Amino acid sequence: MPQWINVCPLDDIDDEDVSRFDHAGQTYAVYRVEDKVYATDGLCTHEKVHLCDGLVMEHVIECPKHNGRFDIRNGRPLGAPVCVALKTYPAKVEDGRIFIEV
Repeated sequence: MPQWINVCPLDDIDDEDVSRFDHAGQTYAVYRVEDKVYATDGLCTHEKVHLCDGLVMEHVIECPKHNGRFDIRNGRPLGAPVCVALKTYPAKVEDGRIFIEV
């Protein structure tokens, strides 16, 4: 059954940035863009590299290893070598804190 998990205060993540969040053996990437929050699996689908070390540009995360890119809003791959989408998760802000539904 899905549940909302408290990740961190909104102010812990700068605008156009990403943070790693680990919960129940799973790694997530949590993003803040224009004061909206998004969440995806935390590992690149190409070679399982942590996306928290990548570069966020508007709604795109670029993997730090081979520069593959994903749209953080829907997980869609945007550039080689990635061709498998990231899983995305609902995210919200309540009382200044970020929550994701897992």
